[in-house]
Amino acid sequence: MRRSSAQGVLYGQAVANVAGIANSDLECMDILYLEGRVTAGRLAEVTGLTTGAITGVVDRLEKAGLVRRERDEHDRRKVFISVIPETGAKIGELYVPMQQAMEKVFSAYSDEELRLLLRFANEGYKGVLAATTALKGLLDTPPEKRPQLKLKKHPRQT
Repeated sequence: MRRSSAQGVLYGQAVANVAGIANSDLECMDILYLEGRVTAGRLAEVTGLTTGAITGVVDRLEKAGLVRRERDEHDRRKVFISVIPETGAKIGELYVPMQQAMEKVFSAYSDEELRLLLRFANEGYKGVLAATTALKGLLDTPPEKRPQLKLKKHPRQT
């Protein structure tokens, strides 16, 4: 899992390099794909970045022609960030090799096995979300009041 996660980060970095943007900016683009049109405040909330940092991210993505700011029709003070479909699709094309490789992997599994893997992935996501929330809680705690964290020792399997 760690190797796959690390390789996914490296793949994302390669995509960002080809697209000419920072990897963190690409991650924000991914969140925009998943969340849809959102405010800068929501993007800051989801990423854990400050609203000032998100302004910089959006400025860079807008300059690269990947996102646009859109005023709310009912409240002109509210601004949404959305992916520009045409240029976003060009970045999506960079994921075709990943999609093809994963389709090849998935083809070796039965429908029942794929359902189990999907359940594992969904539950794993929930676990990572819970761990992220816990870690953020630790960061909000003064260092002298933080509990000691210790990894459980597990024998390595080869």
